[in-house]
Amino acid sequence: MNFDLDATLRWLKPTRKTRPLRRRADEKLDWVDAVPLAGGPVLLDTTVYIDVLQGRSPESLDAFVRVRTCNHSSVCLAELMHAFGRLKPDDPRTGMVLKAIGSTVRDIPTHRLVAPDATTWGEAGILGGLLFRLGCYAAGAERKCLNDALIYMQGRRNGWPVVTRNIGDFDFLNQLVPNGHVLLYRRIEN
Repeated sequence: MNFDLDATLRWLKPTRKTRPLRRRADEKLDWVDAVPLAGGPVLLDTTVYIDVLQGRSPESLDAFVRVRTCNHSSVCLAELMHAFGRLKPDDPRTGMVLKAIGSTVRDIPTHRLVAPDATTWGEAGILGGLLFRLGCYAAGAERKCLNDALIYMQGRRNGWPVVTRNIGDFDFLNQLVPNGHVLLYRRIEN
């Protein structure tokens, strides 16, 4: 395994971080609709897939993902695949939902699906713990914090901004590790 715990502890300094996190004001954050459509590659968070599938993605996001090279995290793949085991087969809505998710996953180009390496997993484990502790989350949110940290650190390692509507969690992650980049959006409320 290629992971240097001591080096990670030196740069993340988890024992020195003790203040609860507070979400920054919107004007201090980066938004999809405020950056040029043309630009470098991005990494999509699971929220993008969900909002597009539900028809709740804003036009600015739709245009953005049509123009940019979009990379896909295996972490998001797992979150989407979770529905295949979690949804009840006898619910009449399940078939339609799984068909839509399956179609989306099948459309992901193999060369654009990336998995975190061992270092990213190790760093994200610590960062996810910090997010959970300093974000004052309730018990049971540990997996969510870890998944968000994995996606954030995967984007950071590859130099790709993470596109997400998960404003609070990714603002916190960006405060903890400021040299990552996040592009936020809000979904359309029906």
